[in-house]
Amino acid sequence: MVDYNKRPSGAAPAAPVSLSKTSLTKSSPRVSLTKATGASGQMRINLNWNARPAGSNSGGGFLKKLLSGSDSIDLDIGCLYETVDGRKGVIQALGNSFGSLDQHPYIKLDGDDRSGAASGGENLLINLDHLDHLKRVLIFAFIYEGVPAWDKADGVVTLYPVGGAPIEIRLDESSGSRMCAIALLEAAGGGLTIGREVRYINGGQADLDRAYGWGMNWSPGRK
Repeated sequence: MVDYNKRPSGAAPAAPVSLSKTSLTKSSPRVSLTKATGASGQMRINLNWNARPAGSNSGGGFLKKLLSGSDSIDLDIGCLYETVDGRKGVIQALGNSFGSLDQHPYIKLDGDDRSGAASGGENLLINLDHLDHLKRVLIFAFIYEGVPAWDKADGVVTLYPVGGAPIEIRLDESSGSRMCAIALLEAAGGGLTIGREVRYINGGQADLDRAYGWGMNWSPGRK
């Protein structure tokens, strides 16, 4: 678990919340939200993809083609969560673990776009009116099918806090891994800290779990 209250000396400061879009980068990887700046209401976390990545001559919608002549790939957004009472789980299309906004864990996946045709991508929703229920949430993306080429597809995750500026994290580094830890959300004192991870991990959800010390038991799943 990352403790942002014990940053090493010289670590980059949190990015300020402004009226325009905030981009989390390696040099400015963190932002803090309060109830006045977005730590309440329903926060939407959107995963979208470049419809025409470099080298592609094909049209189409979200994630329709990765490269010219190649088949579309199935990219999923999901999250690991831990609540203040110690309960842990996963929200993802794999295993049909879509969650709920009105009861535990107050996190929901809005659907699974397997065709790549949805222009709006995929969305996680978090009910921050129950922020005191949550301890931490790890947002991830996983290439379920297709060629893992994050740099060519130019993916972007945007968090939309209510009353706050959109927060953007780009997934454009070169990696052959299928799993990417995107952002770690940590709740404390009625506020929410969002930290950029963009950590590519060889393997699947169990490997992501081990990398972040979640301590869950995993079994094979399918959609």
